[in-house]
Amino acid sequence: MSLTEAIQTRHSTRRFLATPTPEPATLQAALWQATHAPSNSNIQPWRLYILSGPALARLRTALVSAASATATGPAFPPLPAAFQRFRAALGQQVYGVGLGIAHGDAEGRRAAVLRNFDFFGAPAAAIVCMDKSLSSADAMSVGMYVQTLLLALTEQGVGTCVQVAAAGYPDVIRDVVKEIPESMDILCTVAIGYEDPTMKVNHIYTPRMSVEETTVVIND
Repeated sequence: MSLTEAIQTRHSTRRFLATPTPEPATLQAALWQATHAPSNSNIQPWRLYILSGPALARLRTALVSAASATATGPAFPPLPAAFQRFRAALGQQVYGVGLGIAHGDAEGRRAAVLRNFDFFGAPAAAIVCMDKSLSSADAMSVGMYVQTLLLALTEQGVGTCVQVAAAGYPDVIRDVVKEIPESMDILCTVAIGYEDPTMKVNHIYTPRMSVEETTVVIND
């Protein structure tokens, strides 16, 4: 698979096959590729905790329980009005087209949202962290690392989904994954595994803005 193919075929997998788990060698190779991502002053601020098996099962149970007990979901800053149309369009694709949940079916949507905390059935997941003493510039470095990891896994035929929702429950995650120190910010999680090709939600189209809408070229 070429780089162009990896970029264009990478997508958020929202239903995984329970087995098989990607081979350790496959995951290790992708992690090594990702270490070549650029970072501010080459400090390489990314720290990952990768779970599978019973460890991931414990985290799933804890997160689903916490999310089920919270009517409003994790506390994140509200999305500015100018960007809400993108979230609405994505929701229509995921919940409507992909999962067939009728408009107004609050219970159906709530159940679908809770699958975030089950990592969509993925057999492995990464918790992406960064030292709290670092800045937003360093968070950008972590983002470049994560994107490189996603592309490396895509090249190997492994599906992924970057999830911010679980990061809204850092205390729950730390209670299960005691290896994560308080000095670390939990930025996101990444579900990892082989996607279920029979699920329509894995084949939805999410539109992209044009280059002209996002880029200003200045020559003079």
